[in-house]
Amino acid sequence: MGGKWRTMELWITLTCALVGAALGLPLASAAERLLRTPRALSRLARAGATVASGVLVAIAWSIFGFSWETPAYLYLCGVAIVLSIVDLMEKRLPNPIVYPSLVVMPALLILAAALSDSWPRLLWAAVGAIALFAVYFVLALISPSGIGMGDVKLSALIGFALGYLGWTPVLIGGTAGFIIAGLVSTIALLARLVTLRGSIPFGPAMFAGAFVGILAS
Repeated sequence: MGGKWRTMELWITLTCALVGAALGLPLASAAERLLRTPRALSRLARAGATVASGVLVAIAWSIFGFSWETPAYLYLCGVAIVLSIVDLMEKRLPNPIVYPSLVVMPALLILAAALSDSWPRLLWAAVGAIALFAVYFVLALISPSGIGMGDVKLSALIGFALGYLGWTPVLIGGTAGFIIAGLVSTIALLARLVTLRGSIPFGPAMFAGAFVGILAS
């Protein structure tokens, strides 16, 4: 019986991955419309969005499954794809996505807490949002060329999502974001894609770190 259930779980996860991958192209098109300089995304960018969307949805489903929290973290998957594309192309995180997400994500998790009677998690979510926001705000004041205000606002969203899962995901997810950004910066410098005075978009690394934190939960 256990083997059959594990096989069923695997097939459900694969199905979710395929559904997530199918959403990659619409999400890429949404990101395309948010670009200040109108342009068409390359086939490579669209393929990357498709793969990333499939992987993130599979991760979210494998962790939350049939739970009240699932819609919130599937929403985070979509936001991650759209914002990462725009950030990679124009080094900015558009407010028309960030600001509504700061309302939608908490609303979905408040609903989940109400339906699952997990109200204490909302306190941790608020603490996570405030803590991560404070860290990024201070870093933005110290090094505005490295951390922008878009990253600061995004940190509150990620902090809320991770805080709902506990304090450990906040620490792991926040730290992982900086580690991933550091590794990418080092590779970019070695490949001479950026100079020492240059910078790389921080948003994608923040999202990558967030999902590391979610996996750690």
